[in-house]
Amino acid sequence: MTGDDRRYTAQVRLSPTRSSRLSRSSSILLVYGILTLASVLWGALRGHPQIYRLGPLVAERTLFNLCAGIALGLAIVFLSRYSVHRWQWARKLHHEFRHLLGPLTDLEIVVLAIASSVGEECFFRGALVPHIGLVASSGLFALAHIGPGWRFLPWTISSFVVGLLMGALFLWGGDLSGPVAAHFVVNYLNLHYIRRYNFG
Repeated sequence: MTGDDRRYTAQVRLSPTRSSRLSRSSSILLVYGILTLASVLWGALRGHPQIYRLGPLVAERTLFNLCAGIALGLAIVFLSRYSVHRWQWARKLHHEFRHLLGPLTDLEIVVLAIASSVGEECFFRGALVPHIGLVASSGLFALAHIGPGWRFLPWTISSFVVGLLMGALFLWGGDLSGPVAAHFVVNYLNLHYIRRYNFG
């Protein structure tokens, strides 16, 4: 083996492989893909297979819902950033998420933001809201956002409030375009923020 071969072998061993990064993204897609499929099956069993909308699809209404969703998402992002700069518990939570998530690539952030917004909105809003109501579905959404320890309680409580807002947007707008857009904006911008800033 030549010196160049040894250097190349060492580089391959030390550098993170693409397959490991892709496997993390693939895992995210698998989990939320299963959740989306479960949503469609639940809706079909309850006689409402079209979980994406409550009534007929109207293009102009969908565009308005998207704009409303983006506005809601930006408002939630502003409040979360304000909290991090204003209160110690929010900075601690930010630090905990940074530690739990580890280093995220741009691809992983995009995949996580898209997959979670589609999967969770299909399930908690599209499948559950029409059948168990706004409050109960928001409660289940909050339970799905329980972290390891009491320090994550503010995240769980805020998830309940966000669930109410997303569910209300779904009922008001008539389809999931608004909630999905809001959810994507929140996750995409906040994941970038968590990766970039360390308040620990």
